[in-house]
Amino acid sequence: MTDNAGSAWGDRVAGVMLGTAVGDALGAGYEYGSAPLGPDGPRMIGGGLGGFAPGEWTDDTSMAWCVLEVAAQGRGLLDDEPLSEVARNFGRWYDSGPPDIGNQTAAVLRAAGPAPTAAAAREAAGEHFRRSHHSAGNGSLMRTAPVALAHLGDPVAVARAAAGVSDLTHSDPRTGQACVLWSLAIDRAVREQVLDLRGGLEHLDEPDREYWASCIDEAEQGPPERFRRNGWVVTALQSAWSAIHHTPIPAADPGRHLADSLVTAIGIGGDTDTVAAIAGGLLGARWGATAVPAQWRSMCHGYPGLTGDDLVALAHAAAGTAADRGPRR
Repeated sequence: MTDNAGSAWGDRVAGVMLGTAVGDALGAGYEYGSAPLGPDGPRMIGGGLGGFAPGEWTDDTSMAWCVLEVAAQGRGLLDDEPLSEVARNFGRWYDSGPPDIGNQTAAVLRAAGPAPTAAAAREAAGEHFRRSHHSAGNGSLMRTAPVALAHLGDPVAVARAAAGVSDLTHSDPRTGQACVLWSLAIDRAVREQVLDLRGGLEHLDEPDREYWASCIDEAEQGPPERFRRNGWVVTALQSAWSAIHHTPIPAADPGRHLADSLVTAIGIGGDTDTVAAIAGGLLGARWGATAVPAQWRSMCHGYPGLTGDDLVALAHAAAGTAADRGPRR
C-alpha cells in the first residue's frame, strides 16, 4: 500500500459505491437488448426494462443501498441485528414497488413478509432454494460492494459478512461464494491498490476453491463476450472480471481503466446493468471516485431519492473514513 491515509484512501472508499451506481445506471438502458449500443459506446440513456430516467440506478444499487445504510451505522454486518435491519430495508424497497426486480428476489421478499427479520428472510430464501432449480441468480452479487466497506482490513469478517448478506435472499452456495470472492477483492483493492480475484480463494473450502479457480481462469482466457448469458451468478462474476481483465490499463491515464472497463462490460450484453454494477464496485475500489467521468457522476441518482454524492458520504461513514483521514486500525 503506497498511500493508506488522506484523500487517496478516501477516494477509493468513495469509488466503491460510486462505481457501482454509475455502472448500474450506464448499463440500465441496454439490458437484454433494450437499446442498441451506438458507435460512441454506452451512454446514460435511461429506459431499459424498468423505464428508468437517464442516470437513474436500478435494483442493483437500490439493494446495495439497503446494505450500505446499515453498514454506515458502524456496527458491522456480522450479527442478526444488523442483518435484520438490512432485511427490513429490502422489505421497504420491495414494498415501494420498484420498476425492476429479479424474480428470485421478489419471490423471497414476498414470502418473507413485511418488515422481515434476518431469520425470516433466510428461511424464505432457503425454502425457495429447496423448491427451485433456478436459485443461483446474480441478485446478491450485484449488491455485495458495501460489505467490504463495513469490515475493511479484516478478510475473515468480510468473507463472513458477504455470505451472511447473500443468504438473506440467495441460499445456493455458489451465490455466497461469489459474494465472498468479490467482496474480498474490493477490500484488497481499497487497501492495496491491486485488482486481484484469486486472493479470496483461500477463504473457500475445497473443492469450491478449485471450482472458482477454474472459473477465474476461464474468465481470463476470454473473450468477455463468451459470458453473455450472465443472469447466473457464476457467469455474472466471470463477465465482470473478464471485462476488467481484458481491458487495457492506459499507461498515460491509468484511471481511465474504470470507464473503459465499464464500456467493455456493457458491450458483453445480457444483464448489462448488473454486470457493470458488479464491475464498477471493484473498479471504483481500485481507481477511486475521481476516475468516474464527471458527467456520469452528476447524472447518477435513484432510490430512495439519493444522488451519487449521497452514496459517497455513506461509503465514508461505513468505512470510518473522511477526506483527511486514513483507514481504521
